Amino acid sequence: MIKKPEQLARKLGLKFNDPQLFIMALTHRSMGANNNERLEYLGDAVLGFVVAQKLYEKFPAAGEGELSRLRASLVNQSSLAELAREHSIGDYLILGSGELKSGGYRRDSILSDAMEAVMGALLKDQGIVFCQQWILQIFDEKLKAVNTEVCKKDPKTQLQELMQSRQLNLPVYELVTQTGAAHEQTFNVKCTVELGKEPCFASGVSRKKAEQAAAEKMLNKIKKMNS
Repeated sequence: MIKKPEQLARKLGLKFNDPQLFIMALTHRSMGANNNERLEYLGDAVLGFVVAQKLYEKFPAAGEGELSRLRASLVNQSSLAELAREHSIGDYLILGSGELKSGGYRRDSILSDAMEAVMGALLKDQGIVFCQQWILQIFDEKLKAVNTEVCKKDPKTQLQELMQSRQLNLPVYELVTQTGAAHEQTFNVKCTVELGKEPCFASGVSRKKAEQAAAEKMLNKIKKMNS
């Protein structure tokens, strides 16, 4: 532990009735059985509920799938780790020696888990109303910035649904080549669909990105064919 937990509590605008709950929220499993995993479980549940309710109110015309994608854009490891870094939570984590040496205080998974554990500790300590208010406060900027554009379906999903709507086989993606050093590879992928069209080829820094790019090319080709 690099800094005292009470300093972080003050920075976060929190005052715990039971300070041990907050200390537990910052304690990684590398320290042994008394760790933040159970509080993280609780925090994950309350965070999902609070954000879901806010999105339900903010986007009255959005359907279930759209709302789910909006929530996923906010409640994920990367988003939580970003918030944790904004509040320097890594400086206060209680880690075992192995995690300390390996830089665990910088790892997204550990930071996001701690963020959720703090929410779980706050729920236990001060109840749902205060916990909800605090979550909405720290997510305020993210909630203001979120819009329905972020939940548009990705090209692979769009292409898959298009094939299903026409009762055709699903698109097939094949890895053609994989070049470059381990840390800087380029993936070349071929996308084929059951529409009598020529396959589409695309490249990306990961296979997933290459497949998305190939799917987008195929969608554009199909749109031109139908226009």
